[in-house]
Amino acid sequence: MYPVFLKLQGRRVLLVGGGRVAAAKLQGLLADGAHVTVVAPEIRAELRQPRVTIAKRPFDPRDLDDVWYVVAAAPPEVNRQVLAAAESRRVFVNAVDDPAHASAYAGSVVRRGGVTVAFSTDGRAPALAGLLREALDAWLPADLETWMAASDQARRAWKRAGVPMEERRPMLLETLNRLYEEKDRHQQPVSISRFPREM
Repeated sequence: MYPVFLKLQGRRVLLVGGGRVAAAKLQGLLADGAHVTVVAPEIRAELRQPRVTIAKRPFDPRDLDDVWYVVAAAPPEVNRQVLAAAESRRVFVNAVDDPAHASAYAGSVVRRGGVTVAFSTDGRAPALAGLLREALDAWLPADLETWMAASDQARRAWKRAGVPMEERRPMLLETLNRLYEEKDRHQQPVSISRFPREM
């Protein structure tokens, strides 16, 4: 599997299915700025939202025209039809809890302060991915947004100064450790030097 994060802002996404699972998937697509079309014979009320196009009918292969990405949250037989039609158009399909009819797997995601981490088990053990996500969410620092701001500021300065990539990670570790030293000089600084220094 090749892990990748998609920029869906302003792009057309097809959501096949009108039930509870489809409704859960819709929120993430809208949050990422996708233009979503929902296709299903029956559609739950919560799927009817601004910026969502509704087609209350069975899936038609023409629904894939001009689509960048598909989420299939329908029965396996429908998901199979979606995948077959998408393959000929070279469009990736995430079939929810149906890896046999998917060409893309959505990970279990942690988002905090501009940092996104996703776990995947190749569609074999989504519950395990969820447990890993919960563990990581509990482990990540609460002030991760501060880390991001400091990292972003340092990266821009290093790019202007022409600092080579291989020198930046040790410098970033020092920058982040200084955040804790400045936060409270009376407490024991939290060291993150345990992170690997390799690029």
